[in-house]
Amino acid sequence: MKKIYNIFGLFVLSCTSLNAQTNSINLVQFSSGYYLPIDIENCGDNRLFIVQQSGQIFICSNSGVKKATPYLDISNRVDTAGNSQGLLGLVFDPDYLTNGYFYVDYINKKGHTQISRFQVSAANINKANPSSEKFILQVKQPFRYHNGGCLKFGTDGYLYIGTGDGDDETGDPNNYSQNPQSLLGKMLRIDVHHGDPYSIPKKNPFINTAGYLPEIWALGLRNPWRWSFDALTGNLIIADVGQANWEEINLQDSGSKGGENYGWRCYEGDHPFNLDSCKPKRKYTFPISEYSHANGDCSITGGYVYRGNNYSDLYGEYFYADYCSGTIRMLDINNPSNEKNAYSGTQRAYVSFGEDKKHELYITNFVDGNIYRITDVSTFKQINAAHANSLKVYPNPAKNNFTIEYNAAKDEEFTLHFYNSMGNEVYAAKRNLKSGLNTWNISVPASIKGNCYFTLTTQAGAFISQRILIE
Repeated sequence: MKKIYNIFGLFVLSCTSLNAQTNSINLVQFSSGYYLPIDIENCGDNRLFIVQQSGQIFICSNSGVKKATPYLDISNRVDTAGNSQGLLGLVFDPDYLTNGYFYVDYINKKGHTQISRFQVSAANINKANPSSEKFILQVKQPFRYHNGGCLKFGTDGYLYIGTGDGDDETGDPNNYSQNPQSLLGKMLRIDVHHGDPYSIPKKNPFINTAGYLPEIWALGLRNPWRWSFDALTGNLIIADVGQANWEEINLQDSGSKGGENYGWRCYEGDHPFNLDSCKPKRKYTFPISEYSHANGDCSITGGYVYRGNNYSDLYGEYFYADYCSGTIRMLDINNPSNEKNAYSGTQRAYVSFGEDKKHELYITNFVDGNIYRITDVSTFKQINAAHANSLKVYPNPAKNNFTIEYNAAKDEEFTLHFYNSMGNEVYAAKRNLKSGLNTWNISVPASIKGNCYFTLTTQAGAFISQRILIE
């Protein structure tokens, strides 16, 4: 992300317009109460793990309930002095549910990137053992910016690590991204299941190339702020934050043998930036998509290709956002020219996407501390239409007290979330509804006025939304 925008302290603005009809997706508040949430991960079961930049990881249930105590707290080991510092990334071992291992990327007290392995407590699956830290890899940082932080396991079982160029916003003056003797501005690939603390995969592209560090999988990145593997194709999709004018998306096909050079600092997107000592243009791999800093855009947040089952209209679309404009876009990877805005609200600071074990998508807002679930507008309308005859709300308008009548098709636990006219959650409750007619009496704080709404959700993912005027 970018120093010039003070990216981790920007845009404390009004709330999201959750159901703007011009959007092709909805953002439905799923969980709240986080401080500087910067990553969302799953370990292969029904839980989500929310990473806070300040050094904690919290568990969130599949119904959006945040556990009161952190899964891991290493805030005493994390440097948060700069706006790109802190605990930046998390990934679970492919065999986590058996071995309990997970890996984090954080900036240590000396200001350097630290990749470490931790293990879950043997006595409590909801608590990690902070004393189990094993140092895997350290990357020295020359400045406090462009630290990357995303790490993932590929289908090959190797750990991939994205690093920024470590720049201080002056255009990579030391040219670390193009330097094969530096781990900065690279995509790294290491084997953490063999060797101590790791070994180099035998098919890494530069393992036998003189002058290159063998950990390098690809080079020429500025600050890869969130990247992912497509769960279906295995393609690697990298969102790389630009310098002054262009944001870019790079694609590495699943059949790649590595070694791509994505061009920074020679090129920013498709555009020449600093061609001093650069190779011929044909030697670089250029982005499949880019966008300029027009319309308030300034810093890309990479996401995922949607491979869930709930929203067929979204299937196969790659979702990404811009931190400064708040625009969420979707891109057809097979037809990159087919790019469109999926969501434009009044909120900004969408800093990371995540997916659950079923590949449903979520997004975290760095400023308001909320986790939102991404839903399809058409499916949202269909669900509400299907429940229109089952739900009654009265009186409407109301004076802080109203009643919900719901004719449930089966016994099921529902969670109610009530939002004020600004879209902020002010009330939440759970109730087991029985098959047949149920009555639920709701009281909201006397200070709440205006056009509000509530949602009813189930663990299976069904959801109903209803507007109500509080006078």
